[in-house]
Amino acid sequence: MLRVEIDQDSGFCFGVVNAIKNAEEELLRDEQLACLGDIVHNNQEVERLQKKGLKTINHEQLKLLKGKKVLLRAHGEPPSTYKTARENNIRIIDATCPVVLQLQKKIKKQYETSGVENAQIVIFGKIGHAEVNGLVGQTDGNAVVIEKKEDIDHLDFNREIYLFSQTTMSLNDFRDIVKAIKNRMKPDVVFKYFDTICRQVANRMTNIKIFAARHHLVLFVAGKKSSNGKVLYEECLQANPNTHLISTPNEIDPEWLKGISSVGICGATSTPKWLMEDVATRLTQYPISSKTSEG
Repeated sequence: MLRVEIDQDSGFCFGVVNAIKNAEEELLRDEQLACLGDIVHNNQEVERLQKKGLKTINHEQLKLLKGKKVLLRAHGEPPSTYKTARENNIRIIDATCPVVLQLQKKIKKQYETSGVENAQIVIFGKIGHAEVNGLVGQTDGNAVVIEKKEDIDHLDFNREIYLFSQTTMSLNDFRDIVKAIKNRMKPDVVFKYFDTICRQVANRMTNIKIFAARHHLVLFVAGKKSSNGKVLYEECLQANPNTHLISTPNEIDPEWLKGISSVGICGATSTPKWLMEDVATRLTQYPISSKTSEG
């Protein structure tokens, strides 16, 4: 008998839950609502909300709107977005994650304190990611973004460095970068780092490894654009090489199930629970006796 377990620690983080709650409440009051960028990096959830009336717009489209309502997702936005909203009489529904909001304030304060001439504000994150764009915006575009340890070659170790991190990055990778920068800083030059990784996300890395290790096969469900999904998938893969990344139940290959007695289903902070449940349901449709167990 095939045992199927859905990881109860997987699924939307608080920030995403809050953004979707805001969107659904507004759509109950009004049939139309615009969201600046995909509300979550999961196409299936975006499509679900689109059917309820949520329209996704980009920054160029925002500039053309007048007197409308616009939802800001959990990732956060740079100051320029709020400026555009004020100028265009746009009502902002701000669903920025509190953790991201605090990080934005820290970076802005550090930038205003240290100045751009003597110091470098460095952000460990994905170049072009919505959250990172919002963080860089706190420094008038002057922050340096690094994606991996090798990118520190672009830093000036004769000048002060203040290191922050996108909230969903790997804690171990962040620590490796801290160590690498420390080893190259010139004597008596200030280097300060701030561990700004969300613990709700960081703790999942340990938990998901334990979950993955206790199954013969792991199906990791995440959108292709999910930064957090890529990080957590790699953690699963390390714990269980028989891990497959899928976005929808249709991507399941029945060949994966041959000789398998237990399947673990887990996902990113941008993966809806209902989608993981759909994956579990799909498994019952294959010619194998299946039982779904949650917990």
